[in-house]
Amino acid sequence: MPSNISLRIVVVLLLLLVAGEAARPPFACDPRDAATKNFPFCQTSLPVPQRVKDFIGRLTLQEKVKLLVNNAAAVPRLGVKGYEWWSEALHGVSNVGPGTKFGGEFPGATSFPQVISTAASFNASLWEQIGRVVSDEARAMYNGGMAGLTYWSPNVNIFRDPRWGRGQETPGEDPVLAGRYAASYVRGLQGDDVERLKVAACCKHYTAYDLDNWSGIDRFHFNARVSKQDIVDTFDVPFRACVLEGKVASVMCSYNQVNGVPTCADPKLLRETIRGNWRLNGYIVSDCDSVGVFYSNQHYTSTPEEAAADAIKAGLDLDCGPFLAVHTEAAIKGGILKESDVDGALVNTVTIQMRLGMFDGEPSAQPYGHLGPGDVCTPSHQELALEAARQGIVLLKNRGPALPLSPRRHLTVAVIGPNSDVTDTMIGNYAGVACGYTTPLQGIGRYAKTIHQQGCKDVACGGDKMFAAAINAASQADATVLVMGLDQSIEAEFRDRSGLLLPGRQQELVSRVAAASKGPTVLVLMSGGPIDVSFAQSDPRVPAIVWAGYPGQAGGAAIADVLFGAHNPGGKLPMTWYPQDYLSKLPMTTMDMRSNPSRGYPGRTYRFYEGPVVYPFGHGLSYSNFVQTITDAPTVVAVPLGGRHKSGNTTVAGKSIRVTHAKCDKLSVGVHVDVRNVGHKDGAHTLLVYSKPPAGEWAPHKQLVAFEKVRVAAGAQQRVHVNIHVCKFLSVVDRSGIRRIPMGEHSLHIGDLRHSISLQAAALGVIKS
Repeated sequence: MPSNISLRIVVVLLLLLVAGEAARPPFACDPRDAATKNFPFCQTSLPVPQRVKDFIGRLTLQEKVKLLVNNAAAVPRLGVKGYEWWSEALHGVSNVGPGTKFGGEFPGATSFPQVISTAASFNASLWEQIGRVVSDEARAMYNGGMAGLTYWSPNVNIFRDPRWGRGQETPGEDPVLAGRYAASYVRGLQGDDVERLKVAACCKHYTAYDLDNWSGIDRFHFNARVSKQDIVDTFDVPFRACVLEGKVASVMCSYNQVNGVPTCADPKLLRETIRGNWRLNGYIVSDCDSVGVFYSNQHYTSTPEEAAADAIKAGLDLDCGPFLAVHTEAAIKGGILKESDVDGALVNTVTIQMRLGMFDGEPSAQPYGHLGPGDVCTPSHQELALEAARQGIVLLKNRGPALPLSPRRHLTVAVIGPNSDVTDTMIGNYAGVACGYTTPLQGIGRYAKTIHQQGCKDVACGGDKMFAAAINAASQADATVLVMGLDQSIEAEFRDRSGLLLPGRQQELVSRVAAASKGPTVLVLMSGGPIDVSFAQSDPRVPAIVWAGYPGQAGGAAIADVLFGAHNPGGKLPMTWYPQDYLSKLPMTTMDMRSNPSRGYPGRTYRFYEGPVVYPFGHGLSYSNFVQTITDAPTVVAVPLGGRHKSGNTTVAGKSIRVTHAKCDKLSVGVHVDVRNVGHKDGAHTLLVYSKPPAGEWAPHKQLVAFEKVRVAAGAQQRVHVNIHVCKFLSVVDRSGIRRIPMGEHSLHIGDLRHSISLQAAALGVIKS
């Protein structure tokens, strides 16, 4: 029998062997490779641009073109391995892209709520915190050889039309909300060092992409006709924030055309706007096969070589797909593209790899080299997934109040519905393999005895064979929870919705169960997009309605915590919930944001639509009551003009000032708001600040200019300081796409409160009266 010392030595050697097998070998610049380790591009003491230039200068044309695609080829003679650029991390490390896989020491990763749910928290610090956790897990999986370092997330498109199948992936319909989400999540993913990236994020899909497959029109053939006004005022806003504030490492162009030009072949969008005006410090990548799509599907060019040349000259650096690897060399030999154009693209991609440390030798010796299997699915990460789910749940209706339920009074709960015991449905799309799940049935079972009946076989709910058992369960229980809604069979990538009602016979099941229920009936909705549940909102037998979105791996626990009062709901809707007949007035293909009464066009989103709604943007109830009081805010603000543009300038005479003519840097409005919790439960309050600009043809009805999440104990009060940047948030965009600051009375809306601020052109600072 061996001694204890011998056993220890054997164990240590085995651990070292396992660790050695699991550790990722260097991507490039292996210190053990005498042939390559002394190349200048391997010298970390040299500036990155110098290293990049040296590396590209050593490549042949044939090697260069094979680096223009997502599955970039190895360059063995330079000691550089192949690399798969395509990984996804929309709300957790995902295996949608070929760059990431699960198995072995990495069976899963923390699956956070879908983005539309997390956006409902209106909590920017939470978004950044989620990004930090996701990038920890991504780096750990990279170190273990199971993932890449380039993640094509987040999706920051505007949820323009409620039918869009991918609206669930976005932060909602408001550009300011989407922009702040983008910058926050990207900062979490990429880390605090702008030059040394933890992982490289990517904001997608630029631009005006929000139709997948509707009424015979798909994203591969759609030409989005968008005004300059809407581009600048709506569609550009989140991407601009992502680049300028989030310092994102990449932007992805979309499949669709914008005003007749494929986005991935449009130099005005890529070279002029993203890289020129916004100064992207990173690379531009196509959506997968976009270059092939604009050649084969859109017939934008006559030859594949022209398509390759157009894309690269427009500013595309990397092709998700094989197209550029196949056709770029011929484009150069044909004289329609220069090799220097290819070099320019490679500068942008290789620079990102350098900033990720991929040319710095041994990964384990680098800043995040210590992360491994023990840093994935940790208890703290899974607790954050639960907390994110709680914060994203929105209480839509609570008459009585019926909620919260009481474990003492509601001893048995009937749990009914096609989404009552689901797992995968809770994580939505672009998800990976979750660490584990708590279903709604399991979550509720922690608080009460449950009687479970599905009621419908699935969300399509094609028949009523299972209704009787569900009705019988409701008639016996002290309370009934119906978990209804949608899943990826109804809304998904390449699957837009045809309507806004609950699918199949779900509405009938809800009404019949509610009529028979012995106790209160609570309707819980899982969905990405809005649902017209007017029938339940007006039905007194359905006293409570909750929207859970797609709440992630811990969704069932979060739903139960809200239903039984362990968590006080504080989520707000990040999109308008329209009635079904809203759809009859506008095709999904009409991009106009603003209403046009002369042709019966109602407009889109709360900013431009003033018709009837089921629930408005920003709606969300609490178990507490919060009273808001404005304690300090200016009534007059002087807008100083820069350079030659004095107060007699025509821009002022026209009652507005071009933003470019104002001294914008430190021009902001400070507003102090006291938030008092007059209820009996501690809770989090979302302070939403809107601005209604002076009346004018350009202006939205109102627009979100600031939001803050504040926790307030029962009976306590918190003061919130909000800073509103005048040029960024109190400006509007004219029909020519020029951003202007309207002079005159701007009305701030905070709940029921109104406060007027007069903006005046002057060579003074802020005036307060």
